[in-house]
Amino acid sequence: MWLWALLPVCLAVFGTAGIWTVFAVAVTNGSVNLTEGFPYISQCGTYNPQSCLFSQICNICSVLALWIVVIRFQQVRDFGNHGKANIASIVLGFISSLGISLIGNFQQSVLMNIHLLGAFLAFFIGLAYFWVQLFLTYRAQPSQNRCCVGAARTTCCILCTILVIVMAVLHNTGHPSGAAVCEWALVMLFFCLFGLFAAEFRHIDCHQLTVQKQAVGQGHSPATLEMNGCVG
Repeated sequence: MWLWALLPVCLAVFGTAGIWTVFAVAVTNGSVNLTEGFPYISQCGTYNPQSCLFSQICNICSVLALWIVVIRFQQVRDFGNHGKANIASIVLGFISSLGISLIGNFQQSVLMNIHLLGAFLAFFIGLAYFWVQLFLTYRAQPSQNRCCVGAARTTCCILCTILVIVMAVLHNTGHPSGAAVCEWALVMLFFCLFGLFAAEFRHIDCHQLTVQKQAVGQGHSPATLEMNGCVG
């Protein structure tokens, strides 16, 4: 039962530790100078050797985020709430996960336009995804932790929205250090939002993968064709 709850926690812990490690490496080797202002996350991951680490962290986070998006979509669907909001959530989740990968693989010093596209998809579309998840928190099952999770998710979503707006304003008005601080805080809150899925995922009690189901009726051994696993 608790196994699936570890997935969002792993993403939150791995992502947080990963980007701060990139920051530490960038400061240590002098790639960024804190006396000149606080750097954007992408600035820390632009130069070698931390650029390689930054790419791997983003790729792994992208895969884990996509996995979480799919599992949450299926969980809501299995509880019978397969409405437009749930469909919108998986579409937004796929797009924002792609944005995370673009950020890591197209550094700002190489292809700035694609990097900015990735940032837009990860931050703005990702924020939209979490607002949809907030809606589903009060409309879909499981509901055992709805009060606590709903309040935490609401707080994080509101703070993220404020940070996105302030970050954009500061960036466009020539205050990069302030915008960078907002970006770091925004990413930390995103990891917190992913971590909150542990409350719903701990209620997952079964997973099933079936390959060539029709072959079972033709006399083949189901053990070689179907995998069923229950956690709990």
